[in-house]
Amino acid sequence: MELLRNLFEGYPNLWGGGVAHSVLILSLVIAFGIMLGKIKVAGISLGVTWILFVGIVFGHFDLNLDEHLLHFLKEFGLILFVYSIGLQVGPGFFSAFKKGGFTLNVLAVLVVFISVLITVALHFITGIPITTMVGILSGAVTNTPGLGAAQQANSDLNGIDAPEIALGYAVAYPLGVIGCILALLALKYLLHINTRKEEAEAEQGLGHLQELTVRPVSVEIRNEAVDGKTIKEIKPLLNRAFVISRIRHRDSENEVELVNADTVLHLQDQILFISNPKDMEAIIAFFGRQISAEWEQDKKLISRRILITKPELNGKSLAQLKIRNNFGASITRINRSGVDLVATPHLQLQMGDRVTIVGSELAVSHTEKVLGNSLKRLNHPNLIPIFLGIALGCILGSLPFMFPGIPQPVKLGLAGGPLIVSILISRFGPQYKLITYTTMSANLMIREIGISLFLACVGLGAGKGFVDTIIHEGGYVWIAYGAIITIVPLLVGGLVGRYAWKLNYYTLIGVLSGTNTNPPALAYSSELTSCDAPAVGYATVYPLAMFLRVLTAQLLILALA
Repeated sequence: MELLRNLFEGYPNLWGGGVAHSVLILSLVIAFGIMLGKIKVAGISLGVTWILFVGIVFGHFDLNLDEHLLHFLKEFGLILFVYSIGLQVGPGFFSAFKKGGFTLNVLAVLVVFISVLITVALHFITGIPITTMVGILSGAVTNTPGLGAAQQANSDLNGIDAPEIALGYAVAYPLGVIGCILALLALKYLLHINTRKEEAEAEQGLGHLQELTVRPVSVEIRNEAVDGKTIKEIKPLLNRAFVISRIRHRDSENEVELVNADTVLHLQDQILFISNPKDMEAIIAFFGRQISAEWEQDKKLISRRILITKPELNGKSLAQLKIRNNFGASITRINRSGVDLVATPHLQLQMGDRVTIVGSELAVSHTEKVLGNSLKRLNHPNLIPIFLGIALGCILGSLPFMFPGIPQPVKLGLAGGPLIVSILISRFGPQYKLITYTTMSANLMIREIGISLFLACVGLGAGKGFVDTIIHEGGYVWIAYGAIITIVPLLVGGLVGRYAWKLNYYTLIGVLSGTNTNPPALAYSSELTSCDAPAVGYATVYPLAMFLRVLTAQLLILALA
């Protein structure tokens, strides 16, 4: 009995109660939290956020860790979490601002701005401390890094932790998940959505996702201006991003051939090209007319997806590889982080890219040897950019920046610094031969360990005053404030996105889910349709929304605390 009591309450003669006590408490909080996170009510689960609530229960009964150890583990977990997020979203962060993606990100900025505005208004109207309101804001938009950023900003400003930030977060979070889904459902009826029509348009890649997907199209050449010209001569005339994968000449008796820059096109030739949906209409009109053609029946040519796993290829462009000239095969598209890209000559390769190769069996085999295609090599994690990036992120997060009207210098902190560095490293690292690729499973492991440590420590730190705050200090009213912060910006953003920018409904709900960085809302949105419009919309705005949530949480603390 004495042994069990010491394990749970700590050894009195050891610092912090001893290592065994600290590890036991932390492990139990995380394990019980993850188990509860698997429970679903009406198909909705709070996921790993249950770790926070289990930590609050343990903290309430004084089964806690040393405050200094708690602080270190909380910050270290936050760093791992945000850094892994940055590595995941970094490659697509800057491309998400192009044309259609730019519009979606403007909508995300609008929704974030409205939620911050409501938070500030409630702070002045109700007199609730801004620390509590920022916690409610982070919970209402289900943004854990924002919670961490606010806590660290307050710690830098006042030298102490503010448990009310975590209390506000914990109170507002459950309705933040449910309220977001209810808002998306309400928009369906407010906007009088015809689901069949919306889904048909989304599957065709219409609307603002046109730059974020690619599709193959078969065309028969009817334009006399094209007759007798090479592909090299035609490309400047059309001035569109496309790749011609294969050709069937009119007199070839159904034989399919690969193309190169010197391939001559003739009337009634059939070609298969790949491009973004936004360019397809112009390309089809230029060449002739769209047809339905079978390309896989030719046994001489095969199509295969190959992984880039050789480090020396990291950062090299497709033109430098000279795959067509050296091996007689063609790269037609590249899949990066789940998004297909047009294989233009200047596109730079990254470790982990999955390229589509078309050619003869022998040509594809030779190309495969050059590119790698070794899963074993990818499964070995590259730890140097991870820890080097974390070190640089800590340095960047500690640098002070002055903003007009804010008396204290602003720091990006241990949430913002590593997030920005990981985005920059994952995007630009390959250009400097830095291998930043980590497998999805490795990235997910780092992220889950980080968020589990962070939430467990936040819960343990907030547990002692939680019940008293809810019952005696009016904490139950915070739930209503959180609901306002969750629902109102989403409804306004939905109406603006639909009527001002004519967004497809499934794209719209994906964008709004991403703006609130809300995975359960994305899961709900994806279940409504067979197309991937919600997921693409979510991924397009998620990086910027995450960055803004982290930054605004800090600015509110520094400006109004």
